[in-house]
Amino acid sequence: MAAAALGAAIAVTNAVVVAAPAGAATISMRGADVSSLQRSLDLGAKYYNASGTAADPLDILKGIGLNYVRLRIWNNPVSGYNNLSKVLVQARAAKAKGLQLMIDFHYSDTWADPGKQYKPAAWSSHNIGALQSDVYNYTLSVCNALKSQGTTPDSVQIGNEINVGMLWNDGKVVNNDFTNLSLLLKQGYNATKACNSGTQVIIHTADADSDANARWFYDGIRAKGVPWDITGLSYYCMWHGTLANLSTVINDVRTRYGKPVILAETAYPFTAANADSEANAINGSAPCSGYPATWQGQASNFTAVQNTARTAGAIGVFYWEPTWYAIKGNGWAPENINGTGDQWDNMTLFDWTGHINPNVRWTP
Repeated sequence: MAAAALGAAIAVTNAVVVAAPAGAATISMRGADVSSLQRSLDLGAKYYNASGTAADPLDILKGIGLNYVRLRIWNNPVSGYNNLSKVLVQARAAKAKGLQLMIDFHYSDTWADPGKQYKPAAWSSHNIGALQSDVYNYTLSVCNALKSQGTTPDSVQIGNEINVGMLWNDGKVVNNDFTNLSLLLKQGYNATKACNSGTQVIIHTADADSDANARWFYDGIRAKGVPWDITGLSYYCMWHGTLANLSTVINDVRTRYGKPVILAETAYPFTAANADSEANAINGSAPCSGYPATWQGQASNFTAVQNTARTAGAIGVFYWEPTWYAIKGNGWAPENINGTGDQWDNMTLFDWTGHINPNVRWTP
């Protein structure tokens, strides 16, 4: 996920709750991306459990099944958040709660997603040769910094939603040529394993909408000898289609590449209203058919996504930014974090006063 709505809706899902039959996979990675949380807390955000008691938001989420935290890292964001120093603080907080840790490398100073993969300013003039060294050295330094404070990441993403590559234009896939991208991905993999051989490397795309697109990408990097441990997909029903299609894609990439699959991102609105002056990324009273934009509709959608993923053999589901309710000063744009608003305030698992949706659960 990234700023500014990420694009037009692709399809609307059918309201099919897929039951988990005996023998289905276990969702062992039950996660949330809480990358905005430190800024919210610094600005005074409060969080309340289902009983209305104020509590640490990680404790609240852990109490409803969370066991994994995902944190994005930007190289040198103007905001001073989501950089290494802040990620180190958040990693300590997560590990202190007994949670596992995923680091999501954007390799940018700002949002990276299917529509944009901006080089960090420090690398802006670098060619593919220099970028290989950049990726290796930066990945290794971040991982080593985490390791040194006792918070070695359990998994890392080498790039975020890299449907057509990363570090554009040098690392962009053009005319079906995966050469440059493969060189960068290999450096990220090698650096991660040099830091800690047990850290799992995830290659993450937003290709849950199309099995053909997923095959094009993962076939392309496999043909170039790129190693990875876990295949990561993003799934938002309003952009990526039906649960039946999601099941097909998960099943195919799991069996085709012989690697575990996770949904690295998913979310659904609990209201059609807007908490601030920034337009919501997702609108409508029922953006996906059969799931109203209510607390119950949000919970039902999340349950359906988990059940579909489990039945198809996925091992992980991560909710994107459940704690990012509208707090003035915690805006979208790192270059103007105080002056922009929150486009995700209707997609969080906490309402605008910081109270958790009492119906939501992560389930194994």
